[in-house]
Formats: sequence, C-alpha cells, structure tokens
Amino acid sequence: MTDASANPLLFPSPLPYSLPPYAQIRPEHYLPAFEVAFDEHLQEIAAITRVRSVPTFENTMEPLESSGRLLHDIATAFYTVSSADATEAIQQIEEQLAPLMAAHEDAVMLDGALYQRIKTLHDAVDAAPSDAADADADVAAEKRYLVQRWYREMTHAGAGLDDEAKATLTSLNTQLSTLTTTFEKNLLADTNELAVHTTDAADLAGLSDGELSAAAQAASDRGLDGGYLVTLPLFTGHPYLASLRDRSVRERIMTASRSRGMRGDANDNRAALLQIVRLRAQRAALLGYPSHAAYVTADETAGDPQAVSDLLHRLAVPAARNAHREQQALQASIDAGADRFDLAAHDWAFYTEKVRQAEYAIDTAALRPWFEAERVLKDGVFYAANRLYGVTFTERPDLHAYHPEARVFEVHNEDGSAQGLYVLDLYTRDSKRGGAWMNSIVSQSLLRGTKAVVVNNLNVSKPADGMPTLLSLDEANTLFHEFGHALHGLFATVTYPHFAGTAVFRDFVEFPSQVNEMWMFWPEILDNYARHIDTGEPLPAEVVHKLQSTESFNQGFATSEYLAAAWLDQAWHALSADEAAQDIDVVGFEASALAGIGLDNPAVPTRYSSTYFQHVFSGGYSAGYYSYIWSEVLDADTVEWFRENGGLTRENGDRFRDRLLGVGGSKDPLEAYRDFRGRDAEIAPLLKRRGLDD
Repeated sequence: MTDASANPLLFPSPLPYSLPPYAQIRPEHYLPAFEVAFDEHLQEIAAITRVRSVPTFENTMEPLESSGRLLHDIATAFYTVSSADATEAIQQIEEQLAPLMAAHEDAVMLDGALYQRIKTLHDAVDAAPSDAADADADVAAEKRYLVQRWYREMTHAGAGLDDEAKATLTSLNTQLSTLTTTFEKNLLADTNELAVHTTDAADLAGLSDGELSAAAQAASDRGLDGGYLVTLPLFTGHPYLASLRDRSVRERIMTASRSRGMRGDANDNRAALLQIVRLRAQRAALLGYPSHAAYVTADETAGDPQAVSDLLHRLAVPAARNAHREQQALQASIDAGADRFDLAAHDWAFYTEKVRQAEYAIDTAALRPWFEAERVLKDGVFYAANRLYGVTFTERPDLHAYHPEARVFEVHNEDGSAQGLYVLDLYTRDSKRGGAWMNSIVSQSLLRGTKAVVVNNLNVSKPADGMPTLLSLDEANTLFHEFGHALHGLFATVTYPHFAGTAVFRDFVEFPSQVNEMWMFWPEILDNYARHIDTGEPLPAEVVHKLQSTESFNQGFATSEYLAAAWLDQAWHALSADEAAQDIDVVGFEASALAGIGLDNPAVPTRYSSTYFQHVFSGGYSAGYYSYIWSEVLDADTVEWFRENGGLTRENGDRFRDRLLGVGGSKDPLEAYRDFRGRDAEIAPLLKRRGLDD
C-alpha cells in the first residue's frame, strides 16, 4: 500500500488541462487510488439518495453529474496506459481491477434509491411541455435529455430488477469483466509470439528500404540477434502482403495472423470466447431480451437486430458478387505467369496490386515516399482541420504523456481561445494493443470546468534512427480517420460530463471519423501534404486522378471481409442463452455463419476471426461491429452534402462542428444529423461509393 499523501493520482494535476502527471505516476499508485475513488464516489451517490425532499434536477441530476470525478480521472489515466503501454505490471493491475470496476459500476447503475429518484424526474419530464424546464431552450433540452438517458441507461443496466436478479446480474458482469481482460491479454501475448522472424533479407524481397528498416528495428527492439521481424496488425493478414514476392513468406505471415488465439496453448482464446458468449446471452435473458444482440441494439440507433441483419444482407449479396469478379481477374493474372496455382488468401493483396498496375498503371506501395508521416500529420490532417474549423495545433514538448513516443499538441481556436490537448502515439510496440483508436484522458464539461485531452493511437512500424516514417495509403487514411474521432472529442461542448466527447450511440460514433477520411484526397489538402520525401514534388496529377478513379477498386474484397466480421459478431450474439450453453466448435460455428450469408469464400477471409476479434470480445463493440457500415451511410450522404455546398469551407466546417461534433451526446444523434443535413440520410451514395449499386 502506497502512502496516499504521496500518490499523485489523488490530487488535482498541476499540469495544463489537467493532463495527468505521468512522470510522477508509478504502477503501484493505481490500485490504492482506485480504492479511494470507489469509496468517494459511493459516498457521493449516498448523499444524493439520502435527500428527503422531492427529486429535482438541482438536488439529483447536478450532484450526480458532479460525482465520480476522481474516479473518472484515475480511470482514464490508467486505461490510456493499459491500452497503449501494457507492461507486465500494468497487465497485472488490470486483471485485479477488472472485477472491482465491474462491481463498482453495478453498485451505481443498480442503485435502487438513485433509480427511483431519476424515475420520478423522468416521469415528470415526460409529462411536461418540451419548453417548460428552462427559459433557455438549449439548456432545457440538454437537461431533459440527460434525465431521459440516465433513466434509459439504468433501466437497460438492470436497475429495475429485484434484489435476487441484481445479485445474479452483478455476478455475470464481474465474470465478464475478468474474461474480456483475459481475452485481450492472451491476444496481445499471442500476437507478439507469432511475429514472423527471418534472418534473410531475401525473404522480404519487395519491401521498401523503409519497411526493411522498420522490420530490422522491430527485431532489434525485441532483442533478437539480427534479422528482421514482421509484427502482426490486429486484422487478418498484413500490409506487407501487397509487396512481398516470396509466396511462401506471404503464406507464413497469413498463417500466423489467422492462428492467433487458437493454437491450444496458454494463449488460446476459445474457452474465454465461448464463456463470454454464454454469459452475455444469460445476462440478456435476465434483462428480458432474447439475445445479447437484441439487448445491445435496443439502445442504439438501429433499434433491433433485424434492422442490422437487413442492412448486412442487402450489402452482402453484391459484395460477394463483386469479390468473385475480382477473384477471377486476380486468377487470370496468376494464370498469365510462369507458375500457375489457385489464388489463396495470402495472394490476394499481392495480385491486387498487379491488377491495379495493369489496369490503372498505379502501384500504391510505391507511393509511400509521398506520405511521410510528419507531413501527413501537419500539412494534411492539421491543415484540413484548420481550413474547416480554424483550429491550430502547437506541439508542447514541455508536456509529457504516458510514453516518450506520445507527442502532445495544444489546440487553439481561430480567436485564440484554448480548446484542449491532442496526443499522438504513432508507433507500434509490444506493450501496445493492436489496431488504432482514440480515447479521452480528460473530458470537456462546463459543469466541471474542464477542457478535452484526447489521444490517437496507431500501430505504424518505427524505422531505424535517421530514417523517415513513410506511411502506406491505409495508414495515412487511418490517421485521418482517428483524427476525426479526436475532433469529435475536442469539439463537443456540453455542460454535463455524461454527454462529453464521443459519448454517443455506438452505431453513430464512427460517423464523424469516417467523414474526416474524405479530406485525405480532397485536392487542396492532398496537394499541401503529399510531397515526395526527397524532391518535394507533389503527387503527380495523373496519379491523383488514377487514385480517385479506383475508389471502388477491390471494394468487393474490402466490403466482403468487413461484412463477414460484422455478421460473425451478430451470429455469436444472436444466440439465446440455451443455444449458447451448447457445446460449440468455434471453427465450425464461424464456417456455418459465413456460409449462411454467402461470405464463406476461402480467398476472402473475415477481417477478424473470433479468437482475435478484439473489438467484440474485449472492446466495446459486442453486437456492434456493424456500426462502421451503419455510420458509413451517414458519412457517404454527408460527403455528397459537402460537394453540393462548396466543399472545404469555413462555413461548411462551422455548420458541421456546431450541429454535429459540438453537441457531443447531448441530443439524439439522428436528430442532430437531420439538423445538419435537413433530412434523413440516404443509402444511395454508400452503394455508389462501394460499387454495390449495379
């Protein structure tokens, strides 16, 4: 037990914007600080429920929103580290913390006395005219919506159950918290263990000097005696598969990628996965839902699993058809060569680039010199935000985040007012989980007087010292995407922390980030950042034209692999408690589910197989991975709006910021979209974008 008086987590941060003083925080500080924060939060809740007078917004909702600040600050500081720099000590803390955090969340969300006070307010709000709460309509609307959301979320969490059912629910939640932590720990360990090592540079023929440098650096960082290490991304396959000439090496990498979590060793995730599915199904039944998917979608914009199923099925048929056409073209490319063989999953990316070069005379792997990371960040991502919203980003080397590679930038509005901090953690490392994401360390709230501190994490291979970081097209796109989440977190301006940042429905949260992707190829943005690392020459106009003309190229594959994962998520979570209790073979279940929607093409594997589907089994996307395509309907429709209204202008940016990004979660997201667009979204632009409209 550390001395509380010396624990930096228990005192307000002395740093700007309440950035946690990570330089002073040691692993042993976390658990004692959580214990203090849990107790303080429960005392704050008890003070609300002890009030004898009739519930009002002032004596119930405002103190509720003010409560738990210490816990929030400690939790965001810790979970930022546990995702991005999970040392062995941090992993041990997370394992101990998981059941404690689940129990505490249940203690608040299932508190019967608190629920009754909120229910009383909710019933009164529902009966009152919409403008009765306050003379200021915006303030009144936010207060009304806050009551509605708290009531809905507590009901959804099980606050209306009897005591016996609540005890069962708490047990289920505690078990789930432990299992999802185990799943993530196993996946990180297996991903590291399965990295592909070679001592012969010839094995990696086709990679650029920068990519070879990154592989050599990865081997050095791992302590290997020379050679090259190809670390695995979170998704199936690897970006290098598009370039590697040695088919056996491509197969080796793909096999390693697809075997994660199912090798029968200590990191095998199948048992944890099946137990997660069973417990989620049991919890859904306890809460009155036929499945976990029904439980999740009931409080999303989709409303129910059938709406999700309808969309996925509508897209799966043309996606599979287009993937088959693409497969035939790739097979023809193979057959035209000296060695003939049947196209396999590990060949797809390599021969896609051959076909792309043949049809469009463009080699995307050769474009890396035009996508140097620093230019993409400052002259692309930041520049687009400045053009649209007037914000500027100034690096603060005097502010230190949780890892030496995480860079801190201060964000200001056009009028000079401070907006918050942006942290970028670009490079992969063994202690960082796979994929890319955004999270908040500090959330904006007028009630608490805080401004946002947001983080973007990517997993770009780090080159050797002195070598530039050259991004692939996908990596540059990912940076634009994740920065869209960051802008959402930075721009949301709300009174109550419940609505802060990206606290919107899961199947809406990807929408702002997908909109931000479009600026990557917007002419005035692309011309500003896509400059050759050696010559400074812009990306040739004919290359830009070819890139734009290939927007739907390989979209059969891309859409199919995504839809396969989204459907797999739905299939697991559509199981009833009785169905989930059966003896299930994971491999067989996957095969049956994918065959059922027509996405069982061996050459087009699902983007994530179950045993390494982190989004679903240790992240926040269970029964919600469909969110990306669901949000893309809004995104594609929004792109059309920008094109119709003059593109990248301050007027358009201000409208998007004020009516969508700025409201955070303080109003129904579809209502916010209608306020911005003037109508509901239409699906036609999405079908056209992905080549699914013929």
